[in-house]
Amino acid sequence: MKRDIHERIRFFRSFLANPRQVGAILPTSRRAVRDMLDMANFTRARCVVELGAGTGVYTEEIVARLHPEAYFLAFEVDPELVATLDGRFEDPRVRIINDSAENVGKYLDGAKVDVIVSGLPFTSLPEPVKRNIFEQITRVLAPDGVMVAIQYSTMVQRDLSRIFASVRRRVSPLNVPPAFLFRCSAALPQEAPER
Repeated sequence: MKRDIHERIRFFRSFLANPRQVGAILPTSRRAVRDMLDMANFTRARCVVELGAGTGVYTEEIVARLHPEAYFLAFEVDPELVATLDGRFEDPRVRIINDSAENVGKYLDGAKVDVIVSGLPFTSLPEPVKRNIFEQITRVLAPDGVMVAIQYSTMVQRDLSRIFASVRRRVSPLNVPPAFLFRCSAALPQEAPER
């Protein structure tokens, strides 16, 4: 309970400092986390990536679901939140990375990702950053891999439908604020941007 309060305060401070990067004033509810992660198969995944690890609400549940032989990279840009995560996860399968999701490929040594979990606020990210992240996702995701994402608006669905052959959406009404959960699969090849 004490840790939850401390994490909520830290998360809220991060939101105040960088609202476009954080996207919500409170961490996602545990129920919404479970609902979203249930949309992916972690028992078969050997490489899992989390984008926007925050205070570790998803991270903790992902670690509980990880296959013993899997490895897991959790990306977070906020150094304070990274410090919190580093102190909590000593599992050898877990690597906390203080870097942008735009650079995921640099940390994979050519491996493909089976499951991507995203807590990034795509609708509030600057357009070039969002485009770069989507490009990275399509490059690193395995052909049969999936991305699950939480959003507080359906506006991103158009972008997701442009880069994935299959996009399914659920609502998590008890989260504050209510959240939309997306399951995306079969990344489509992207055209190179015109110069």
